[in-house]
Order: sequence, then structure tokens, then C-alpha cells
Amino acid sequence: MPENLVQCYNRGCGQLYDPNTNDSDVCCHHPGFPVFHDAYKGWSCCNKKSVDFTEFLNIKGCTYSKHSHVKPEEPVKKSVDKELDKKEVIEVRAPIVGPQLPRPPFETSLVTLEATVADSLKQANPNASQQVLSSNTGIIEIGTTCKNGGCNTTYNGPQTNDSPCIFHPGCPVFHEGLKFWSCCQKRTTDFNTFLNQPGCTTGTHKWFKEVAAAGTVKCRWDWHQTPDYVIVSVYAKKYDPIASFVKINPIRLNLKIVFKEENNASFKLDLELRGVIDVSQSSASMLGTKVEIKLKKAEPGAWSKIDFPRVSPPVVEEPEPEPESNVEDDSVDLSAVEAIHSSGKVNLTG
Repeated sequence: MPENLVQCYNRGCGQLYDPNTNDSDVCCHHPGFPVFHDAYKGWSCCNKKSVDFTEFLNIKGCTYSKHSHVKPEEPVKKSVDKELDKKEVIEVRAPIVGPQLPRPPFETSLVTLEATVADSLKQANPNASQQVLSSNTGIIEIGTTCKNGGCNTTYNGPQTNDSPCIFHPGCPVFHEGLKFWSCCQKRTTDFNTFLNQPGCTTGTHKWFKEVAAAGTVKCRWDWHQTPDYVIVSVYAKKYDPIASFVKINPIRLNLKIVFKEENNASFKLDLELRGVIDVSQSSASMLGTKVEIKLKKAEPGAWSKIDFPRVSPPVVEEPEPEPESNVEDDSVDLSAVEAIHSSGKVNLTG
């Protein structure tokens, strides 16, 4: 390899080139700058967009010119187009070319990360084990509240099944101060009025929560990276932090998230990582709405993808592409609140 190679700083190129053979059409790059907006990643110069970060990095340049060893100026905030104006511009640097560390075997011993568990997750659903037990045995406890949304009927014996169940088949939604059911769209700002809103459908009572089929739960997950870390996020609620685990070795990520309220159903993910990681400097956090794994890169460079597909991989739940991945779900599980409200123990206000 010639010793006089220099780095091209044109966006989207990042190649090494020989200044003595730098022709006018050898550099394929983006003269504009990258823009992130509402989960979309795009280029201002050619308006190409993608919701996937890896696909964005692989978008081919729209202009040919000479390579340049001069770093481009930082973009000035301005209106790019009707869709991307008034948003912060974020520059994405070209992948760093660096050495390749040797890869240990995939079957190398796994190390269990001691995850940091959020207090809100520790306190959530303290009676989940008892609920699962009742569901498994088929015994309905006296005082059990109907699980259909909007129905406050409690079980007082077999005769309760003869009473009609007037409920909301949709889900409760809290948005910008308004409370309403997705099925009938009757909106209110008062929480008590919302809880007492009559159902819009008549059916039969449901005393047990539905559980996942075949003992599996489908969770959405995605990943992003910084120069030093790869961060994997698995979005999940009401899972058991004690039964769940995150295990890693230098080229593997293996995790399992267990849901006690779903008859111990679980979500599993087992990946052969694209790059090598430093196990000792990696960490995991179990939060109320997700499990976040922070993997320390063992060498500098950008990963084109997070994993290598395996010939015979374990069962893996693939992520669903959702452009609005950063928007929280407004729907709310009110079964516990309705049970307390119907018993008259607590007076809730909006």
C-alpha cells in the first residue's frame, strides 16, 4: 500500500486516496449534510431518507468530484425543505478504517451482566405471581374484577357470569390532557368521568388476562452506536428483572426477558455481533419500559450492521420497523386502577 495515501473527508466517502491520481470523478459523495427528523435519516442534497440507520450510512453519494483532504465546514442551521426545517442538524461521520481484532469462537463462555434495575420496575406488579397461579388453576377468586376495559363488575360466584358485561373493546388513551377509549372516542379531561364512562359493547365477562401463545412474547428492539459504544434497546413493560438476564462474550449477545404475568412467557435474543466488544466495560440497565445494553467497542470503527446472521440461529424475534420509535405509546393498562376505583378505596382525580 502506498505510503502517501490521505483521508478523504467528503461526506459519504471516507476513502484513502493517492493525491497524485486524484481525478475529477473518482469521489462519490454527498455535498449536502445529513439530517435526522422524526426517526428519518436523510441527506439535504438528494432528499434520500431511511428509518434504518445502517441503510442511511449506505446511501450512495449523489455527486462525483475529486477527493478532498479538507474537512467540510459545519452546516449552518437553516430550512432544508418543508419536511426537515426547524430541526437540529446532526453530522454522521464516515466509518473509521482500523485494525481487525481476532474473533473468539461463538461458543466462548458467556458472562452475565449485573444489570442496574430501576426502582419503578422493582415495585411494579408485586402480586403478579398470585395472579398467574389463579389463571393456571382456573379458580376465580371472589372479588376478582372483570378484565374487560370499562367493566367494573366483580366476581361474587357463578351467578355473576349471567350478568351482562358492558365494556370498551378498545384501549384507554391519555394524550395532551384528554382521556378517552380508542373504540368510541368520547373524550374528557376528568379522570373520574373517564373511569365511569359506560362501555360501548356488550359481551361476556373475562376474569383472567390473556397470555401469550407458546410461551413467547414479541418485543420491539433496535440499536444505535457512538464512536465507543453499541447500544441495544429492547422495549418491554411489566417484566421480571430477577428471572430476566443479559449475557455476553466478546462477539455474542444473549438475553432473555421473562414476563411473570404472561405465564412466564419470554422474549429471547441471541446475536453474533458484527464487531468485537470489551466485556469488562459493557453494562446493562433494566428500566420500566425497556432493557438497555451498552456494549463497549474493543476497537474504533463504525459497525455496518449489528450482527452476522447464523446458519442455525436460536429463535430470534426480529424488530419491527417503526418510524415513530421514539414516541411513547399513549395507551394505558387500567385494570388495576379500575379494581381500586370500583371498590371505593381511593378517590382519583384527573
